[in-house]
Amino acid sequence: MFNRFKVVISFEVFFLFIVVQVFAQHSQPDTIHALPISQPVKLDGNLNEEVWQQAKKISNFTQRELHEGQPATERTEVAVLYDTKNLYVGVWCYDNQPDKIIASQMKRDFNPGTDDNFQIIIDTYGDKRNGYLFITNPNAARTDVLVSQNGQSNNTSWDGVWNVKTTRTAQGWFAEFEIPFSTLRFTKGKKQVWGINFERNIRRKREQDDWQGWSRNSDIRQVSNAGFLVGISGKSKTSLIEIKPYGITGLEMKKGENPQFKWNVGGDVNYLISPTLKLNLTINTDFAQVESDQMQVNLTRFSLYYPEKREFFLEGKNYFNFGLGHSTQPFYSRRIGLAPDNSIVPIIAGARVMGKTGNTSIGAMSIETARKDTLEATNYSVVRVKQDIFKESSVGMIAVSKLEPGHQNFVYGADFNYFNSHFKGNKNIAFGGALAQSYTSDRTQKTGLASRLFFDYPNDFIEFSAVWDRSGEGFNPEVGYQRRRAYQMYNADFRIKPRPKKHLHFIQQFVFKLFDFNWYVDDVTHKLQSFWSEFRPLGFTTRSGEYFEFNIQRKAENLTEDFNIYDNIIIPQGEYWFTDWELQFATYRGRKVYAEFFSNWGGFYDGNRTVLSGSLNWQISKHIRLNTNYTHQNIFLPGGDFVVHELSSRVDFAVNPDLFGSVFAQWNNEQEEMLMNFRVNWIPKPGTNLYFVVNQGYDTQQHKFDTKYTTVQVKLIWRFVM
Repeated sequence: MFNRFKVVISFEVFFLFIVVQVFAQHSQPDTIHALPISQPVKLDGNLNEEVWQQAKKISNFTQRELHEGQPATERTEVAVLYDTKNLYVGVWCYDNQPDKIIASQMKRDFNPGTDDNFQIIIDTYGDKRNGYLFITNPNAARTDVLVSQNGQSNNTSWDGVWNVKTTRTAQGWFAEFEIPFSTLRFTKGKKQVWGINFERNIRRKREQDDWQGWSRNSDIRQVSNAGFLVGISGKSKTSLIEIKPYGITGLEMKKGENPQFKWNVGGDVNYLISPTLKLNLTINTDFAQVESDQMQVNLTRFSLYYPEKREFFLEGKNYFNFGLGHSTQPFYSRRIGLAPDNSIVPIIAGARVMGKTGNTSIGAMSIETARKDTLEATNYSVVRVKQDIFKESSVGMIAVSKLEPGHQNFVYGADFNYFNSHFKGNKNIAFGGALAQSYTSDRTQKTGLASRLFFDYPNDFIEFSAVWDRSGEGFNPEVGYQRRRAYQMYNADFRIKPRPKKHLHFIQQFVFKLFDFNWYVDDVTHKLQSFWSEFRPLGFTTRSGEYFEFNIQRKAENLTEDFNIYDNIIIPQGEYWFTDWELQFATYRGRKVYAEFFSNWGGFYDGNRTVLSGSLNWQISKHIRLNTNYTHQNIFLPGGDFVVHELSSRVDFAVNPDLFGSVFAQWNNEQEEMLMNFRVNWIPKPGTNLYFVVNQGYDTQQHKFDTKYTTVQVKLIWRFVM
């Protein structure tokens, strides 16, 4: 009888151990209560008002790194308040060694990977898919992200209207967040129940502490693992009219021409149709960039991709993402308002609706561009609808059009995405697909298809993915992006990432890549187009934060015609196979000085190539940061040898979190032109921006340094809320 009792008890203990391991990414309490207050708090980071002492605090943080499942080594407390306009989050980051707190940055959109920081993610819809991520460091620097698809898609370019203040004492550092309800979208209901999670990063220890969802297979952006925020009521009738006029003036000077004075005015009006759905009207839209594109030397046969940097398109770009992947996109916003030579095409007006109603996400936009030179007046429109199904998955459709006199182009398609962040307890798994068709009115082959299927198993120990892409010969997304045309691509990637517990104490994690390949086949001839594969016999991250990897690559290119790769150097048509060897090394980014190194050498078509690249970063103080990047390529081909140099350097400076700027210079020996961008950004109040920008181009041919052009711009965007 006693033995049977021992067996039963042992089984129950074992079962409890398994359950704890599976569900250990949640701890109690998993609910935080917001305290209503009648008067706004003073935003100063001191957290000394009586209401902060009355609010219920949570403090049950657990390590995700370096010791998964262990209690946090430093105490962290969080409390939440709210009034009629704002949500307030108070954070107490106690530290036994406050002199070792790392806080190197102050500017807006700082890099949180280098500093101590605190992160808040709020799932206002409670749909376990979408979230607003707010991050600060001990200097009160701010960065934010719009999260969608349970962390699978992240809009890091979004700049929300919110504020934070911090203080530092002998006990640690403390933060006071102020997040206006007008910044958030949430469903109707007298009592709100939101998903919420918190994370603290202690850089000197490389420690990451999470309130909930602290499994290494998860991260804070997976809102399906968040806790709950309760206690907010009376917010079902939130309404907002936001007016954002802009004015821009400047001087443009080109060599050999008279200076030209330029100016422009316009603006946006935002109206909340419902608490979750926003209408945006824009007139004479300002599409001027305040930051330069990164120059790229293209040694391939395929198109280069430049990210969107214009504020108008950055806010809601996640609403228009579609499941065809990165290399083939039915909607690419840089096709609107920019001519093929990258000059600005005036915008007459436009309208946009974005948000969520029930379980349906909606993004719709229509913009009319003016006639310019040989370009006709054109209408660009896109509609994207996505329906939530199951716990974390979705189905959706997209329709994109370009309409101009005598020419129409349409793309329409549907996609399905299945996500499960609780597969076998705490594993991630995803699969899905997309199908799209294009129609072009004046082409012989008017229609074409593109499609994609994928499977993904992205977890801490085993990571596997497989993708099949196809873009048919007739697929023609004129408001989209295609890196290459008429292809089928097969991809698979399998990695094993063990974490040694004995003997190799200095290693945090190994990364062995058993295989990773991209095989491109011509969709018409079914012959090889390109092939790339990589085997990684050794890769690891140390507990101190250094990273190393050694790769062996096998590549192939099938040229159907002679390829002019550089100047007048020709690679004859034919099929080429070659092998490369690669080393990468990076020091820990939490240090004041850190560096990255990359080297690749081996075959290149019918010759050889050696690539050396390095990056040096120096955080002089919290006010000044230096970064320099250099890439050197030596290419030896039977048709001729050449060298490519690419150099860029950046100085970031910040007077305080609301006044900062940068100086960015870049040069390569292909264009033989140096571009310089000087930018100052002042934020007099959240949502309002004043920019002072100087762009200069210098001709460096024949070892000269002649000024080709100079533009000076002052741009003011003011925000009014009614």
